Amino acid sequence: MKTSIGRLISKLHRKSQVYINYALNDYNITSAEYAFLLCLFKKDGKTQEELSSYLDIDKSATARAIKSLEEKGYVIKMKDDIDKRFNRIHLTDLAKLHQEDIRNRIFHWSEFLMEDVTEEDAAVLFRVLENMAGKIDKTNLKSLGDNT
Repeated sequence: MKTSIGRLISKLHRKSQVYINYALNDYNITSAEYAFLLCLFKKDGKTQEELSSYLDIDKSATARAIKSLEEKGYVIKMKDDIDKRFNRIHLTDLAKLHQEDIRNRIFHWSEFLMEDVTEEDAAVLFRVLENMAGKIDKTNLKSLGDNT
């Protein structure tokens, strides 16, 4: 029986969500929200549009996640100083206080997955996944689905 790469990627994604929900439960952060915090940990003050684009998540899902994180006290939304059409998302002191532990809990998953993988295999894996992601970025998925 031939294994489907989609099935394996889907399984990894689902198990990742379960892990993140468990690992970040102490902070009341869900698998739908953590990626926004990671992005803001790298560069605070991104716009909602920048977050959506970088994470490749639709604008409505981004708005829901930001609203939830705002209600939980992790981010604040402010109008851009120059262009009031844009909302900039900033980390709160609460998010900054727990940033290191949140990041460590998230990165523990990757470390767990990669602990038995050689450096050479890891390099091949990342190269293949980057190539696949690049191919997807250049493909009109609607037209691809029409060709089946």
